[in-house]
Amino acid sequence: MGEESLPEISGAPAAAKEKGSIVATLFNPFGGFAIRLNNDLGAMFIFFTRAFALIFHPKQFVEIINQIYFIGARSASIVMLVGFFTGMVLGLQLYYVMNKFGAVGFLGTAVALSLIRELGPVLCAIMITARAGSAMTAEIGIQRISEQIDALTTMRIDPLGYLISPRIAAAIISFPILTALFDLVGIFGGYVSGVVLLGGDSGAYLYRMDASVDWVDVRGGFIKSVVFAILVITLCCFQGYFTHMRRDSYGAKSVSLSTTSAVVLSCVMILVSDYVVTSFLL
Repeated sequence: MGEESLPEISGAPAAAKEKGSIVATLFNPFGGFAIRLNNDLGAMFIFFTRAFALIFHPKQFVEIINQIYFIGARSASIVMLVGFFTGMVLGLQLYYVMNKFGAVGFLGTAVALSLIRELGPVLCAIMITARAGSAMTAEIGIQRISEQIDALTTMRIDPLGYLISPRIAAAIISFPILTALFDLVGIFGGYVSGVVLLGGDSGAYLYRMDASVDWVDVRGGFIKSVVFAILVITLCCFQGYFTHMRRDSYGAKSVSLSTTSAVVLSCVMILVSDYVVTSFLL
């Protein structure tokens, strides 16, 4: 009896090992992804912390002004254009929806709160990412592969303080201002669409907007814009700064892939963080 049971006992570890290998094969990709994600998040946090600490150096002022012009002033036209037509579409759609329920008088409330709370910060951040964020990633990436960043280190110039810190400061300043501009132009676009073109009541639109919008709503939109600024600039600069460490490519192709990754990740993180921040604010 003892000899007959030996094959079962000796075969048990082999079966358990085979089962364990199958489980490991199934879950290894998820574990690897989790480890890489944790490493990347930690690296980005250190990257942002070191760059943010160098903002307050007195020599940064001129470069911060230049970056405010690049991120803020040169993005104002596209932000205003998108904001105006976003407001017009909101005014058009909400007018017909509210007209079915006899609530056209609340059109100003719906347009203003939709823009100030959600659409303004989100769409403004996405537009800045598409215009300025992609350009910054490509610029820093080219400086990396052409060894200009290594040259800064050789000259005892901190690349984070010279390249990244002014961009972070400029983004934190520019995003809320552009968000406010987006909201104002969008509300005007809703007025044009709902009142001028569709014949809504002008007084009701302005009165409802003034009565319903509170400083809590405005503050929430500004908080979101600052969060988006930190996420977008950190992701875009991080992708460009470490473009030489990509495993899938090198040279000019690595810059293009880093730029694509920066824009896509920034847009995804804007939407994810929008939900998280809204949950905390509410």
